[in-house]
Amino acid sequence: MLFALITWQVLASGPLLVPDEEFSRAVVRTVPDSVTERLSDLGNIPVALPVLVLAMAYAAWRGRRRAALTAGLAMVAVPALVVPLKEWTARPGPLEPWAAGYFPSGHTATSLVAYVGAALLIAPYTRRRWPVPLALALAALTAVGLILRGFHWPLDVVASALMCTPLMLVVRRATRTGGRRGVDGYTDQEADQEADREADRAG
Repeated sequence: MLFALITWQVLASGPLLVPDEEFSRAVVRTVPDSVTERLSDLGNIPVALPVLVLAMAYAAWRGRRRAALTAGLAMVAVPALVVPLKEWTARPGPLEPWAAGYFPSGHTATSLVAYVGAALLIAPYTRRRWPVPLALALAALTAVGLILRGFHWPLDVVASALMCTPLMLVVRRATRTGGRRGVDGYTDQEADQEADREADRAG
């Protein structure tokens, strides 16, 4: 609903765009371009996609092919959703008012789906809970870089994150079901959970 509201405001040039644009003008280029461009680059396909592909390969090797496929399909859905929306809304950019196609942010969507998707795939095989928070931090840094550099309005990145949230929930569900069963009758995730319980009892 929030995504629909923001999209409607962009299409109708609604009042929500006023604070959005004022905030953008207040913060754009307050941080050196060399920093914000590096942060923005985290959302580039050549940077983010290999992370997801490696996590997909690892999950498939561990027997979670369905989860890996779901994460891959989530990434395929990004351009399928972003490109038509960019053409439909035709929103100009903060530093390029003569150009169009800035809503929603493709870089934000790419970073969120790639990093969070990869984290969800490998999280069942780690003893700590760092993958998802780290992935969210990388996606957030990408969004901050895009806003501070003037590549996107704040609502562009917020809408992109809202758009991708259902995709990540589907991937999360896929990573929590199924999995290859070993000779002990456990799936990989169940075996890891049992190992954690044994470690707790031993401690």
